[in-house]
Order: sequence, then structure tokens, then C-alpha cells
Amino acid sequence: MSRASDTAYSKIRAFLLSGNAAPGSQVTEEQLAEIAGVSRTPVREAMRRLETEMLLVRSPSKRIFVADWSRDDIDEMFTLRQMIEGHAAQRAANRLSDAEIDALEALNRKLHEAVECEPPDVVRFLDLNREFHEIITNAARSPRLAHVLSQLVEQPIVLRTARNYSVDDLKQSARDHDELIAAFRAHDPIWAKGVMGSHLRRAFHTFADAAESSPAANDDREAAE
Repeated sequence: MSRASDTAYSKIRAFLLSGNAAPGSQVTEEQLAEIAGVSRTPVREAMRRLETEMLLVRSPSKRIFVADWSRDDIDEMFTLRQMIEGHAAQRAANRLSDAEIDALEALNRKLHEAVECEPPDVVRFLDLNREFHEIITNAARSPRLAHVLSQLVEQPIVLRTARNYSVDDLKQSARDHDELIAAFRAHDPIWAKGVMGSHLRRAFHTFADAAESSPAANDDREAAE
């Protein structure tokens, strides 16, 4: 992928994760090119990558929409994540090197800092959170697991949840990471799997509740009445 495509991907992805793009809303190449500040050719490449990540979806008529998910969709995705990422944490507990655990601690310090900002830097939080979990997944030393998990990690995030994430939710997530690090320092796979499971289940309720309370969801319910 070219540098221009990388730039387009990063900027469009940040736009989608910021919560400013309503779930289910249509986007065009022209709009995304303006957001990214590049021409339409690299935007097309970036859009294909974002489709693969299921942050954007293409209709049968080839129009592009911001991904939208029901509570049942989110529940299924987080349940699968809990199974797979819990297994990854269990494997990683006996495989993480001291240097990798140090890297997790450094990332989580930055994550705490992002939470303590006024207002909290949610996009940075999400980026650091992804890096944190990627280290754990990579430490599991299972390419098959990593491939499956990569298809699940960011799907629900576009549901406008980022701007509805409370400061308490963000702080609790960072504290969960602190306990995960403690489990990894102890090389305790059962502890690590348990913490990861509760961490992801809590995240499910945060994402789902925020999605249901979003203006878009409320408009949909009112229209159905």
C-alpha cells in the first residue's frame, strides 16, 4: 500500500472511530477524499482495507455505508472475542517475555494518560488499546488465532460508542489491563484468561448500551412506533 493510501486509511479510520460517522450512513469517495486530504485513488485502496475490517460495508448496488450492528450482532462478536482472546491470554501467560510485559506496561501508562486528559482522548485510547491486545495475541504464538481475532476486534467500535464511553468506563478498562499485566507477571494462565473474560464482557455491555442510547438508535425506535 502506498504512503498516500496509508494516510487515507489512517485518517478515514480515525473519522469512523471518532463516532462522528452515524452507523448505517452512506459515505462517498468524494467525502472520504476530503476527510483524508488525498485524491480518490488512494481512498479506494483505503476503503477496500476498511471493508475487509468491516468498518465499511458495500451494498449490492455498490454504495458504501458505515457499518451498523444490532445488539445481537455485538453480543455474538464479543462472545467470540471472549472465547478466542481469553484463549490467547491463557497461552500468552506462559509465553510473554519480560520485554513484552514491559511493553504492555508502557502502553497502559499511555492509556491511563489518555483517559486522564480533559476531555479524554478516546481515539488515542482505542489505538493504544488495540496495540495492547495485539501484543497479547502475538504472544500466544498462534497465527490461526490471530487471523480469526483480527476479523472481530474492531467491528462494534463504529457504533458511535466512542463518544458515549464514560470516563469511568475508560478508567475501568485501564484497571483491567493492570490486572492482566499482574497475571502475566505471575505467569498464571487461569488468572489471565479470567481477567480477559470479565474485561471483554464488561466491554460488551458498554458498547451495546452506548449503541442503544445513541441518537441514531433512538431515531430508529421512534420511527418504528
